[in-house]
Amino acid sequence: MELFQYPYMQRALIGALVIGLAAPALGIYLVQRRLALIGDGVGHVALTGVGAGLLLNRSPVLVAVIVATAGAITIELVRARGRTSGDLALALLFYGGIAGGVMLVGLSDSTSANLNAYLFGSLVTIQTTDLITIAVLGAAILLTMLGLRPALFAVCHDEEYARVSGLPVRTLNLLLAVATAVTVTIAMRAVGVLLISALMVVPVAAAQQVTRGFRSTMAAAMTLGLFAAGSGVWVAATADTAPGASVVLMAIASFGVVAVVAALWRALRRRAVPSAAPAAEPHEVVLERS
Repeated sequence: MELFQYPYMQRALIGALVIGLAAPALGIYLVQRRLALIGDGVGHVALTGVGAGLLLNRSPVLVAVIVATAGAITIELVRARGRTSGDLALALLFYGGIAGGVMLVGLSDSTSANLNAYLFGSLVTIQTTDLITIAVLGAAILLTMLGLRPALFAVCHDEEYARVSGLPVRTLNLLLAVATAVTVTIAMRAVGVLLISALMVVPVAAAQQVTRGFRSTMAAAMTLGLFAAGSGVWVAATADTAPGASVVLMAIASFGVVAVVAALWRALRRRAVPSAAPAAEPHEVVLERS
């Protein structure tokens, strides 16, 4: 714990905790819409923005925010108009984003070390200005996901029902797309564009093993995301490992532990009440009007 007396480790921990809270709060809506991999797609588009920023000698993060937001909005509009399937749209994001990023980075004078900082994260290089940006945007994402939870839940559960209810479905869908782009880009320095999707999805998947309602699943996912972020930074500091990878591995380890505990608990309940019908195993968030 002595390492956390240094300012750069304190900044790294705070940045990771903010993202550990915000990412699952957004990820639960993406999982509900069966778009768990959209974070990867937007991350690849953000890589194109990073390459453009390096090539033009502009802020890679700022350019990545613009490019990723434009890509996320485009893919949402394409999906909403039904011109192509969600899977095909994500494939276009994956391949086009990574190809554009690799080409632009190759044209720039950037070193592979600079690129790796955005691909896999570099928590220890976060400066005070970076931390302020992460904190402000992360808080905005978190407050939006919590404040608009009933409306976003309705849209993710049943768009037709939400539309009949008078909700601005297209606006809310675009809001989720923009929130995904912003979350991916602010997490580049902490977890990396290739790993942020895991922090959006894995805590939600773990929470689904032990919760039934949407509200309780969101709370549990945010708690697990916070644990994964904090413990991942601690593991990285003590074992001298990559912080982004450590955070994701801690999230996956949490999923494994929760899944085993949930399975054992269900087995004990079946033995205790052999005549009762076995409870349905939760395979995704159980929907509840909230």
